[in-house]
Amino acid sequence: MAKKAAQKKADAAKNDPSDIVSTAPPNNPTKMIIADSGLAFAVYILYLFGYFMGITAIIGVIIACLQARSANPPIKSHYTFQIRTFWIGLVYLVVGLLLLSLAVGVLILLWGFVWSLVRNVKGLLALNRNDPIPHPESWMFGD
Repeated sequence: MAKKAAQKKADAAKNDPSDIVSTAPPNNPTKMIIADSGLAFAVYILYLFGYFMGITAIIGVIIACLQARSANPPIKSHYTFQIRTFWIGLVYLVVGLLLLSLAVGVLILLWGFVWSLVRNVKGLLALNRNDPIPHPESWMFGD
């Protein structure tokens, strides 16, 4: 008798529609195709291509700005570093172009190129080691 009752209970549980909802896989809308570290890597690469095609640097800073809010702290330091690299580099570019008629403009443009190249390479190397940028808001190289 107890066996029949247990069997009836099991059959009823199989046909219960509320049970189907609870066993369905959870809907995970935040599942990412590319991890934050992959996007940070892509931004560094876009910045390096930006020396030849300026539009890629603009795409990179847009990605960094959009991803910075939701990233974990180590990757967020890279995004902050990248955003500051773009804007400070843009200041060097504009000031260098404005002063190009003077000899100092060429030096400013050269310094801005070397400065941004070093920042991008150091950022890539730190990202490869899974290290955060120690001082992402610095004006120099994040050390």
